[in-house]
Amino acid sequence: MKKLIFIVCLAFCICKVNGQTSTVVIRPVATDSNKKTPVVKGVKTRIIDGIQMSSAYDAVENLSRSKAHTMLMKAILISGLSETLKSKGPLTIFAPTDNAFKKLNSNALDTLLKPSNNEELTKLVSYYIVPGKLKSKEITKQIINNKGEATFITLSGAKLKAKINADRNIILIDENGNESIVSQFDIEQNNGIINIITGLLTPKSK
Repeated sequence: MKKLIFIVCLAFCICKVNGQTSTVVIRPVATDSNKKTPVVKGVKTRIIDGIQMSSAYDAVENLSRSKAHTMLMKAILISGLSETLKSKGPLTIFAPTDNAFKKLNSNALDTLLKPSNNEELTKLVSYYIVPGKLKSKEITKQIINNKGEATFITLSGAKLKAKINADRNIILIDENGNESIVSQFDIEQNNGIINIITGLLTPKSK
């Protein structure tokens, strides 16, 4: 019988943004002494950009571990949506990578992250969140059932469309016609799903 090692200490990720401190709790996981992957019954794990994400954790806990989503996490903390993303859900997050955020010029990004633009930032971050649990099969099913185009209402209240392109990739289309490929699907969280996207999507300005 394999010996189990239990990590009994809680790890805390403490982020200070605009003078406010937000703490993300990383809960302990049982591991096999011969393996790095958790052996907790019923827990699903995925290696995303070299970092292990686990369905034992919520979306904020997993995203805070990712080296490829530091800008998204910063935006989540500044916008004040971290508690929403730690809620029971379920929620689907279409998570843009840091490379996606780099498509914005640095001045535009710095401006967006200022406290005076919090309303706009909150609207942007909530545009990547859809109530419910949207796995790739469900997205594909909705695309097929709606004659090639599915429409989702995001947490911001704005619409996000999905199609399948000529290369058989699922792409998301924002209200301004910008497109982004969904590069990784069905990353399980204890409160929903994360699907990773390669580009930034924005709701139409009113």
